Amino acid sequence: MGAGEYVSVSSQADTESADIETERRALRHDFGAECVELREIYVQRGLERELAGQVAHQLMTHNALAAHTRDDIGITETLAARPLQAAAASSLSFALGGLVPLLASVVAPGTTHVSLVVAVSLAFLGVLGALAARAGGAPMLRGAIRVLTWGALVMGVTAAVGSLIGAVV
Repeated sequence: MGAGEYVSVSSQADTESADIETERRALRHDFGAECVELREIYVQRGLERELAGQVAHQLMTHNALAAHTRDDIGITETLAARPLQAAAASSLSFALGGLVPLLASVVAPGTTHVSLVVAVSLAFLGVLGALAARAGGAPMLRGAIRVLTWGALVMGVTAAVGSLIGAVV
């Protein structure tokens, strides 16, 4: 999981770097047009044309690349791709999330083993969905249902594929 996250976020970081380099070249080759472009961004966001021009001019004078990186292509230091951080968070989340089904598997009696692991896993997914929604300020029930539904679907598909190839599910 961590390796996949690292690769994915590294690709995002590469795209961000390429976008920043494109802005850097544009600023070198046509600074005036880039100033107009930034002004128009601020006009679209609701500033009057004159004020937008003043803001664009001041920001371009202070740090043109930072202004374009933030306001033209939407990359900020806070939201920039961080592959190692993403990989670590994904790995830790995957490991911690796997503990609950693992513990259920250890304590489940043999006759109800699969049913108990499935039930505990789905309940845990619902709780995690609700907590994630709450952390994001969204309705908890919607988050719980979404994570629970997709989790159940993925578990069902995994079980079906396992049955088709003769694996124990």
